[in-house]
Amino acid sequence: MGIVFKQSFNNLVITYIGFAIGAMNTLFLYARFLTDTYYGLVSVILATSAILMPLLAFGVPNTLIKFYSGFSDSRSQNGFLFIMLVLPLVFIIPIAGISFVANELIGNFLGQRNIIVKDYVWHIFLIGLAMAYFEVFYSWSRIHLKSVFGNFMKEIFVRVGVSILLFLVYFQVISVDTFLQSLVGLYLLRTVIMKLYAYALKWPSLNFTIPKNTRSILTYSFLIILGGSSAVILLEIDRFMINQFIEIEKVAYYTVAVFIATVISVPSRAMHQITYPMTAALLNKGDTKGLAVLYQKSSLTLFIVSGLLFVLIVLNLNDLYLLLPETYRGGFSIVFLIGLTKLFDALLGNNNAILYNSDHYKAILILGVFLAACTILFNWALIPRIGILGAALATFLAIFIYNILKLIYVKQKFDLQPFSADSLKVLGLLILISALFYFIQFPFHPILNIVLKSILICIIYIGILYRFKISEDVFGILSKFLGPK
Repeated sequence: MGIVFKQSFNNLVITYIGFAIGAMNTLFLYARFLTDTYYGLVSVILATSAILMPLLAFGVPNTLIKFYSGFSDSRSQNGFLFIMLVLPLVFIIPIAGISFVANELIGNFLGQRNIIVKDYVWHIFLIGLAMAYFEVFYSWSRIHLKSVFGNFMKEIFVRVGVSILLFLVYFQVISVDTFLQSLVGLYLLRTVIMKLYAYALKWPSLNFTIPKNTRSILTYSFLIILGGSSAVILLEIDRFMINQFIEIEKVAYYTVAVFIATVISVPSRAMHQITYPMTAALLNKGDTKGLAVLYQKSSLTLFIVSGLLFVLIVLNLNDLYLLLPETYRGGFSIVFLIGLTKLFDALLGNNNAILYNSDHYKAILILGVFLAACTILFNWALIPRIGILGAALATFLAIFIYNILKLIYVKQKFDLQPFSADSLKVLGLLILISALFYFIQFPFHPILNIVLKSILICIIYIGILYRFKISEDVFGILSKFLGPK
C-alpha cells in the first residue's frame, strides 16, 4: 500500500485545495456574483455536459486502464493506444452533426420549463467533448502511475479559472454571456494541457497494428459507456431533471447543498486515482489475496476519513448555513441524504474498480442501466411533488440499492467483502462522536463555532483511532506525527 498512500496523499492535498477553491466559488462567489437564475443555468450546463461525457468518451478512459497492462511489447501497446485515441470520434462526429442540424429542437427540449437554457446547446456539447477527451488523456497518464498532475488539472485548474472569471463579472470587466463562453474555453484549454502532458509520458505512434483482443476491447468500451452513463446519471440527472420540472433557481440552491455533501467523497476520489490501475493489475495477475487485502484496507481507510468528514459537516451545518445568503439555506435534509450516499460509497473501497476491471463487468453494467432508469423514475415521481428534496431522496434510494447489489455481486463472484471488525469499531466511534456533539452549540460567530467544534471532534476522533490502533495504515501515518505508541 506504500505507492497507494504516497500518491493518494498528494492527490488528497490537491483535491482538498481544489475543493477549498470550489467551496469559495460554490458557496460565495457564484451565490453573490451571479443571480440565482444564472447560477442555476451554469449548474444545468455542467450537469448536462457531464451526462453527455461518457457517451462522447466511448468508454476509453476505463478501457485504457483495464487492458494496457495486458500488453507486453511496445508494438501492441502503440497499436492499442492509437485505437484509444480515435475511438471516441465514433460518437463525437455524429453527435456534433445532430447538434448542428437539430440545434433548435434540442434547445426547445432543454428549455421547455426554463427558456433561458434554450440557447446553450453548443456550450453543453463542447464542454462535454472537452470533459471526455480530458478523461482519455488523464487515464493515459494514470496507466503510467502518474496521477498527480492530472488530478491537479481536474480539481484545481478549472476552479481557479472560474474564480478569476467570476471576479471579472463582479467588476463588470466581462458580461455573464462572456463568462459562459469563457467557461467553455477553460474546459477546452484544460484538455489541451492534459494532452501535452500525456504525450510527454508516452508519445503516440501512428501504429495501425490491430491487437488480437480488439473484439474484447471494443465490446468492453461499448459496454462501459452504459456503466459510465449509469454512474453519471446517478450523480447528475437530478440537476438536469430539476430544470425540467421546476424553476431553474432551485438548481442553484440544490447545487450548494450537494456540494457541501460532496466534500465527503474527496478521499475516495483521491485514493481511487491510484487504486483503480492497481486493482486492474492484480486482476490481470490473478492475485486474489492481494486483491482481498486492497479491498479491505481501501474500505477501512476511506470509511475512517470520510466518516470524520460526514460528522464534521452534519454537526456544523447550521453554522455553515448562517454564512450563506438566506435563499440558499434550509438544505439540511439534502446534505444529510447525499452525505450518506457518499459515505456508503467510501465504505465500498475499490469495489467499482474490481467490477469494471473483471470479466463480470457485463452483468454489473446491465444492472447499472436498470438502476439509472430507476433513478430517472424516482426523480420524475418525487421532484414535482416535494421539489429539490425529492431529487436528493431519489439519489439516495438509487445509490443505496445500487451499492447493496454491488456488494452482493462481488461477494458471490469473488468471495470478497470489504468489512472487518475494525469497520464496526469505526461505525461505533462515529455514532459516539455524533451523540456527544449533536446538542453542543457555542454562542460565538458561526466561523468560530465551526473551528472550535471541529477541533474538538478531530482531537477525540484521532485520539481514539491512535490509542486503540483501529487501522494499521492510519496508525502508521499518525505515528509519524504523534510518535510510536
